[in-house]
Amino acid sequence: MNTIVPLISSGVAGPLGVLHLPRLWLKASLEACGKLAPGYPGAGKGYDQMVIDGIGLNRDAVLKFIKTSKPTYPQFEAWVKQNATKLDKASIENLNAAIRGYHHDDDTRKCILHANGLSDDASASKDAVNLNNLDDWKEFHEAVLK
Repeated sequence: MNTIVPLISSGVAGPLGVLHLPRLWLKASLEACGKLAPGYPGAGKGYDQMVIDGIGLNRDAVLKFIKTSKPTYPQFEAWVKQNATKLDKASIENLNAAIRGYHHDDDTRKCILHANGLSDDASASKDAVNLNNLDDWKEFHEAVLK
């Protein structure tokens, strides 16, 4: 396999407690070395940008640090601690609540559920974190197991 589907969920936080930060690190790291699966941005405009803005980082600086330093996750968090302007408890809690509370639009939800053979009924997940997990797992399966 030449490229890798990022399987760290947006619902995962590292020691700093910031949801999605490990996924952002993983995707940007994979993109920096040309191994990110097609269709995935190294740093997109959704959760990636929410995290960058939510903890007060500069997007270009984040991507440059990851590309040039190739940090481990703890090294990345150490850099975040030095460079983020909003790492107080309230900012992190607000960001995490926004991530947990984000829902895809109806068309995106229906598309992800349909692609996974699931019906769009009361039992279907509505939040974007879980829908994105389904999408990642499907992409992984198609890339590796088919």
